[in-house]
Amino acid sequence: MRPESTPLVSPRADVLTETVEGFGTVRFTSVDPVADSAVLHSWVVEERAQFWGMNGASRELVQEIYEDVDRRDTHHAYMVRLDDEPVALFQTYEPTEDRVSYCYEAREGDIGVHLMLAPAAGRPRPGFSRTLIGSLIRFAFRDPAVLRAVAEPDASNAKALALLNRLGFVRQGEITLPEIDLPEVYLPEKRAVLAFLDRPAVLPAAVAVVHQD
Repeated sequence: MRPESTPLVSPRADVLTETVEGFGTVRFTSVDPVADSAVLHSWVVEERAQFWGMNGASRELVQEIYEDVDRRDTHHAYMVRLDDEPVALFQTYEPTEDRVSYCYEAREGDIGVHLMLAPAAGRPRPGFSRTLIGSLIRFAFRDPAVLRAVAEPDASNAKALALLNRLGFVRQGEITLPEIDLPEVYLPEKRAVLAFLDRPAVLPAAVAVVHQD
């Protein structure tokens, strides 16, 4: 059964919660760097997460990285849970305040996105990815001012590129994200694929939205 059975306890209020019939309650909560660091660390050190660049990171370093994200107004990290189980890490950012802005002309209404799915455990759950993707799209476009999602996965990350296809992103070609070397963050140069997802004319429907801030 998916996801991996790792309890997640965070004192932070949900940003959005929705109940999807036959699936469960999907909850988006801002990452708590202290409370969530153990779960995040267990994900990012796996070989499959090599493109996140934290394979050799300690739990303390992962906490510090997300403390830096937590301090920013332009970058946000959300833990996604199905009922009480963590199933994904979803990050959003303002492209004009990110290195991707060196590689394309950002528009008003653009939002950058990063997604990491939790490791699968046990038998796959039919329809899991398709249903979760619907929740992710609704969350990314919950603000009517958001008109386009921007993604820039590593060009050699075949699984991420396949996921973009399932989400409906349209590839625009390869780009080179410049190296960032600052006291609070270091990012090496990255060869990436730039892709866009225009705001759907009709967002995927959920059965019931029970809470939204």
